Amino acid sequence: MTQEPTPDRFRSVLGRFVTGVGVMTAVATDGQPHGMTANAITSVSLDPPLVLVCVDRDAIMADVVVEAGSFALTFLAADQERLSRWFADPDRPPGGAQFDTVTTSTQKTGSPILGGGVGWVDCRTWAAYDGGDHVIVVGEVLALGEADDPGAAPLVFDRGTYVQVAR
Repeated sequence: MTQEPTPDRFRSVLGRFVTGVGVMTAVATDGQPHGMTANAITSVSLDPPLVLVCVDRDAIMADVVVEAGSFALTFLAADQERLSRWFADPDRPPGGAQFDTVTTSTQKTGSPILGGGVGWVDCRTWAAYDGGDHVIVVGEVLALGEADDPGAAPLVFDRGTYVQVAR
């Protein structure tokens, strides 16, 4: 049955496309780090190595990442649902306080990389495009890494809930 693409139907249908979960981080021009949960993430190009992440235009991160000119993405492990929920919570504290209970490191851009993820990329902003109610941010990967445990399972999101991946 064909239906019109209302926002609720659109979310329902696209929610059937299983995604990984990441946390995008950047350092604002005032030196304060900021983070947000993201699952609209994909690789774009191998040469040069590019990734894409979509950021709600109303989110603080939309301005921060465009002004910063760089960002990092940490791909969360199955046991990091708490971090996904934390960085999605609009009531969490702003700035560096978001990271008070989170182990982080930095690489080339200085954007925080969360510990314990299954992988990460550190990026220079390549371009930002209008994407309706989102900003489409493309980053050139300057550094990357993966979990010490190659069998570590990723955190996965399907139809509005976290699910486990069987290996």
